[in-house]
Formats: sequence, structure tokens, C-alpha cells
Amino acid sequence: MANPKRPRDANQLAKSIVDLSTGEAEEENLDEGKDPAAVALGRKGGLKGGKARANRLTPEQRREIAKKAAKARWHKDEA
Repeated sequence: MANPKRPRDANQLAKSIVDLSTGEAEEENLDEGKDPAAVALGRKGGLKGGKARANRLTPEQRREIAKKAAKARWHKDEA
């Protein structure tokens, strides 16, 4: 999961860093309230997802996906 957002203002960011380092404030625990078994299962599925999809595709399908990705990268203003 992504880190919580930090303040964009430099002064607010500095104050939040000082508060965290001096112990006046605590960081949020993002995993609080989550089922550990569900978290492990989701991680497991995420690790094998891309490889499983790639194995299922034919070479022609992979080629078309690669062409589309290259076009999106190199022709951003045309898309």
C-alpha cells in the first residue's frame, strides 16, 4: 500500500517531520484492521499475475500488446 500523503507546503512538511522525529506525532498504521491471511493471499496473487497472463497469451497477442505500449510511449501527443 502507498505511503500516506505528506503536506506539500515546505513549512508544514518540516513541522510534520520534526513532530515524527520527536515523538509528538505518530505515523498511521495502514495495515491495522486487515486480515493477515487476506493480505498474504492478495500478495501471492499479485506476484504471479503478470507471469500467468504472459504464459496464456499467444506470441501474436504479445506482439500486439508490445506495439500498442511502444506507440503509447513514443507518441504521447497523438494518443
